[in-house]
Amino acid sequence: QVQLVESGGGSVQSGGSLRLSCAASGYTYSIYSMGWFRQAPGKEREGVAAIHSDGGTSYAEFMKGRFTISQDNAKNTLYLQINSLKPEDTAMYYCAAEGGSGWWLLRPADFRYWGQGTQVTVSS
Repeated sequence: QVQLVESGGGSVQSGGSLRLSCAASGYTYSIYSMGWFRQAPGKEREGVAAIHSDGGTSYAEFMKGRFTISQDNAKNTLYLQINSLKPEDTAMYYCAAEGGSGWWLLRPADFRYWGQGTQVTVSS
C-alpha cells in the first residue's frame, strides 16, 4: 500500500503563487509515476500534470506555462508549483500515484493511489 498526504493549499488572490506538496509513504519503491489532479465543485476530476520516475513529464494543455511538477526522490515528495493563479484554478487538488503505462494521458481512472486533497481557492 501507498499513502499520500497533500499540503500547501490555501486562499490566495489572483496572480499569486502556491506550491503544493505530496508526501508518499509505504511501498514507495513500487511507484513509477505520480500526478496532480483537480476537481472543482460540480465538475469532473481532471488531470493537471504527471511525472515518471525517469524524469518524463506530462501537462494538461491549458496548464502549460503556469504549472510545474517536480519530485524529490530522496524525500518521497511530489510538488506542484502554480504561478499566476486565476479564480478558475479554484478546486480541490489531489495527488495520485502509479498511473501504469498510460500515466502521461492524465486520466484519473489510471491512477491507483490517491491522497485526500488540498483546497486551493483563488479570489479575484
